[in-house]
Amino acid sequence: MRQSPQQGDNRTGIVASGRLGEEMVAATREFPPSSPSTAQAIAEVRVAYAQDGESLGRMPPRTSLVDKAKAAVTAATGGQPTLLMDKLGERLLFEHAGARLYEALLSKHQAYGAFSGGPSADDLLHILTEEYEHADLLERAIKDLGGDPTAVTPSANLAANISAGLPKVLTDPRTNLLQSLEAIIVAELADNECWTALAELAQQAGHQELVEECREAIAHERDHLRKVRLWIAAGQGRTAAEGAGAEMPEAPGAADSAEFTFTETSPVDSEGYALSEEESGEGGESEGRSKPGKSGKGRSTRRDR
Repeated sequence: MRQSPQQGDNRTGIVASGRLGEEMVAATREFPPSSPSTAQAIAEVRVAYAQDGESLGRMPPRTSLVDKAKAAVTAATGGQPTLLMDKLGERLLFEHAGARLYEALLSKHQAYGAFSGGPSADDLLHILTEEYEHADLLERAIKDLGGDPTAVTPSANLAANISAGLPKVLTDPRTNLLQSLEAIIVAELADNECWTALAELAQQAGHQELVEECREAIAHERDHLRKVRLWIAAGQGRTAAEGAGAEMPEAPGAADSAEFTFTETSPVDSEGYALSEEESGEGGESEGRSKPGKSGKGRSTRRDR
């Protein structure tokens, strides 16, 4: 099957129907809705249902006294143990779903074959293997933190609903390999964003081993996204540079290895941005202006005047 769309019969548009299309529009005036209403009235009903409805789900309680104690210690040190467990459940569900997507993509490759510049079966199998590995590390992390990896957490439920359309595209016999890759890139973009957030939550909770595992997974996901972007560009006859597209998120702590120290009496520049002691010593203004972290180290930041 050719990867690019072909011209042929398409009866979805009204223009080609001529007089029949005009009659269809006229019929909407002859047969109006059975009850008067407005878009605002529909919105009010949605609001009422939302206010009276239940939440999307709840986290299962920790049953072990040891696990409860660990969660209490994590919370006391600034972490968010319930949110961390919720997001671990989300990623576990998404990685399982991602593995199934790549299994379906391999079927597309077998059915339609490759195209110039596109993935080989081994390329897809390599990514699939890494998705399996990510699911394994998430399952271990949930167990280590006293959670149940079989529980569907609220964020996992949300992620399943958000991505519900992706397997429909991959398993539709009418979609070809290139079209399936366009669905896969949606999952890869979400993976890159959510793994970064998970690493930050793990860092906040003080689980350094989990942070390192998340960073390794982020490196894998960045590579997946880079490859899929290049494959799609090749299938569309475009030339895409390495890393073209949306900017990749930085891993926690990886953006800048230099340390910048601020105090309450740090001087400010002409725009009201505080200068670190290191920058003041250099006698210049910082080019990058972002907020310092909790440790008081970072780039220069705006001070309220």
